[in-house]
Amino acid sequence: MTRLLIAALATILLAFPAGATTVTVAVNHSPPYRIVSDSKFSGFYIEVFDAIAEELGWTVKYREMPFRRILWMMENGDADIMLGALPTSERLEYMDFSVPAFPPEPKRFFHLAGNPTVTEYSDLQGKMIGVLRGSTYSERFDNDPELILEAGVSYRILMGMLAADRLDLVVAPEMVGRHTAAKVSDDILIAPYTIMGAHSYIAISRHSDIMGSRQDLRSALKRIRKNGTFQRIFQRYTNRE
Repeated sequence: MTRLLIAALATILLAFPAGATTVTVAVNHSPPYRIVSDSKFSGFYIEVFDAIAEELGWTVKYREMPFRRILWMMENGDADIMLGALPTSERLEYMDFSVPAFPPEPKRFFHLAGNPTVTEYSDLQGKMIGVLRGSTYSERFDNDPELILEAGVSYRILMGMLAADRLDLVVAPEMVGRHTAAKVSDDILIAPYTIMGAHSYIAISRHSDIMGSRQDLRSALKRIRKNGTFQRIFQRYTNRE
């Protein structure tokens, strides 16, 4: 009887190890990177982070919220991790960007069929451009006082405004924009002009205890790249080689 009790206790301890790390990851619905459906979380970035967490023995708690609120949560230490973030001078004050994880994604401009397209930067002048509230696109674009920008809480809402002819353009990461536009209207087209992308990060709140695990994160990311897990996830969501 004593041996059975000891074996049962050992099983429990293995299932719930002392000091197990629980990580809160704040995400917004942004297919195919971050997909939230019926309280289930998937997508390219999320599956990559799940693979990293499995390597490290971490438990992950995802929380869905608008993009701007994610930034607020990271700034206040209510979330540990943000997936796919890009650094800005403001964000560097409260987030660490030492784990580059995801490939560059170009930013594209979407417009209605029949409306003027964009072939160069100067074509943006005088047009009402939808942007995701709190997001960043490029230093020149973000800081250009001549541009007319309309912030929205989601790309789905912005594409709806575009389809209703309430915006001239929407700028979005290419895969997110294509996915969202296809769900809204067949009349939404992609302009030739492109803002080149940059690597995005697994960003860590500077208030989080995970700051002490940055090297562990980088090592786990390296392992899933080496064993092919990262590439398999990437191809599944992007259909790219």
